[in-house]
Amino acid sequence: EVGHITYPSLSTLLSPVFTSPTMAPGKKSKRAVESINSRLQLVMKSGKAELGYKSTLKSLRSGKCKMVILSNNTPPLKKSEIEYYSMLAKVTVTHYSGTNSDLGTACGKYFRVGTVSIIDAGDSDIIPTRASSE
Repeated sequence: EVGHITYPSLSTLLSPVFTSPTMAPGKKSKRAVESINSRLQLVMKSGKAELGYKSTLKSLRSGKCKMVILSNNTPPLKKSEIEYYSMLAKVTVTHYSGTNSDLGTACGKYFRVGTVSIIDAGDSDIIPTRASSE
């Protein structure tokens, strides 16, 4: 038969891509989110943090920043730029599992916050200590 084309079924095309995981790959447990939220509230109370994209970039460039927290709906270009600056400054980047509205609420603010730059942790233990000295 000339001109007869057979197409594979949709299920054979999609089967290797869509597996059914027990838990979504980027999902954190409720306890971990609450832990980050409580530590973030302590930083906002006793330490020093700057909110927002521009302030985060300034603190990364000046070398004041100790840790960066990004919301999960930060635009990809901004996210990659902050990750790049953080890599140059050897600063830890934490990806917050909630949206920018959730991150703003966790900081105790009534507005959306996409990025948080922690300059001084205060009484909080949010910044992980490095075991190996570089």
